[in-house]
Amino acid sequence: MHLSIGEVAARTGLSVHTLRFYEQEGVLLDGVSRDSAGRRRYTENDVDWLDVCVILRASGMPLPELRRYTEFAREGAGNEAERVELLRSHQRRVAEQMRQLRQCMDLINHKVAVYEDILDGTADEACHAPATGTAAP
Repeated sequence: MHLSIGEVAARTGLSVHTLRFYEQEGVLLDGVSRDSAGRRRYTENDVDWLDVCVILRASGMPLPELRRYTEFAREGAGNEAERVELLRSHQRRVAEQMRQLRQCMDLINHKVAVYEDILDGTADEACHAPATGTAAP
């Protein structure tokens, strides 16, 4: 079964423009076939691979790394060590982003609690002062 570019866009959440761009950039595992009128014809495997690409891009993987990962996958068995190295490097970056986001969330949670206490009338004077190490209101 083949899918049109519009169907793949709807299923993956990617725009038609992005699908064309990914094809041009070599991010798809297999070349996209075309029908007799020149329209792109995608497979379920293409959709599955694009779902992986969407997640990796959403996690901040740069396009050159995604392209390299695709090349490894396209080559098949024998380069698992390189794939692991690429993914571990990205894993470290994502872990650092999560650490930074946790710090941001801690500050936001603190500020929300302070302002809720003020609104509830339960805050004392100490709550009006910024906590050590946090920004002023």
